[in-house]
Amino acid sequence: SLPFWLLRKNMIKHNNVRNFSGNLLLKILEAKLDKPSVVHYLCSKKTDSYFTLWLNLELLLPVIIDCWIDNIRLVYNRTSKITEPPDGVDIRVPGFGQTFSLEFLDPSKRSSYFYMLVQSLVDWGYKRDEDVRGAPYDWRKAPSKSHYYFVALRKMIELMYEQYGSPVVLIAHSMGNMYTLYFLNHQTQDWKDKYIKDYVSLGAPWGGVAKTLRVLASGDNNRIPVISSLKIRDQQRSAVSTNWMLPYNYTWPPDKIFVSTPTANYTLQDYRKFYRDINFEDGWLMRQDTEHLVYQMTPPGVRIHCLYGTGVETPDSFHYESFPDKEPKILYSDGDGTVNLQSALQCQKWVDMQKQEVMPIKQGNDINNLGSTVNFLKGLAYFDPQFPVP
Repeated sequence: SLPFWLLRKNMIKHNNVRNFSGNLLLKILEAKLDKPSVVHYLCSKKTDSYFTLWLNLELLLPVIIDCWIDNIRLVYNRTSKITEPPDGVDIRVPGFGQTFSLEFLDPSKRSSYFYMLVQSLVDWGYKRDEDVRGAPYDWRKAPSKSHYYFVALRKMIELMYEQYGSPVVLIAHSMGNMYTLYFLNHQTQDWKDKYIKDYVSLGAPWGGVAKTLRVLASGDNNRIPVISSLKIRDQQRSAVSTNWMLPYNYTWPPDKIFVSTPTANYTLQDYRKFYRDINFEDGWLMRQDTEHLVYQMTPPGVRIHCLYGTGVETPDSFHYESFPDKEPKILYSDGDGTVNLQSALQCQKWVDMQKQEVMPIKQGNDINNLGSTVNFLKGLAYFDPQFPVP
């Protein structure tokens, strides 16, 4: 999983105002190095300036990827329960308040992310970095350790409100929705009533995703052929957010087998044993640190359009002949390719839990390529009488 950005527009016609504001997840990370040592003589020990760490396809080549993994991994402190970069690695997330780090994932612009959505908004009259703004964050970390990010996000929303005179609309994608829910759950209802008009969630993993167990056990190269899943596994495990996204018991039955091996089966009741058997006991501590963050599934307290994808084979369970260091056989269920349908539909429970409207909206099998999302936003803008177009 993936970014958080804001898009907002103020259009006035017949004294009515239309505003948007949104967020997504898979943002660029930049690094600056001054390391005491390196894992390979080809690795840079010191850099004079920041460079793109995620995603930079040139850093994923054989041998060089070892340098990349050592730089992007996090180190977990069992006492403070905080993750930090390795010594001598300074990580920053560029572009807060801008869209560039969300439109493309790599400097070559070969990996488009939300360019299509942002460009569509520009075509409709929006302006990048003015009424279309981004709020990228460090996607490796849990929201509970992102206090300063949420302070900045709140200030940006309030500033946009003051600049344009009306509330905003949040848009979140994938794990960005979990960050958004956490943020909204920590604001007063009066604040949300004043500053938030709508919330559009795209492909939200409200109840976690089954794929997470494979990522933790044997790694997942996300279909990038030059990367070995096992090689990238340690980096993926070190991200607290990975462990946060394990399936939750309010979505799946307690006896659902997610991972099977010749000697053991693992349900969501067996996470501690699972972590022990994959030799990653820090992960169990990370899970305990994060499981409660949105566990209650407290409604967001704003009107929400909950868009979800279906019709795509989505990893549901995994069978290992050799556990955990070999690729598993994957069994599939319905979803959007990453988020299982039963997880995405958890927003339905809010229908009777808040006074604001909750609208689950099926988007078919293209929610992740944004075609249907663009059409939905265009419909929202053009046909909602509260959002007239000049």
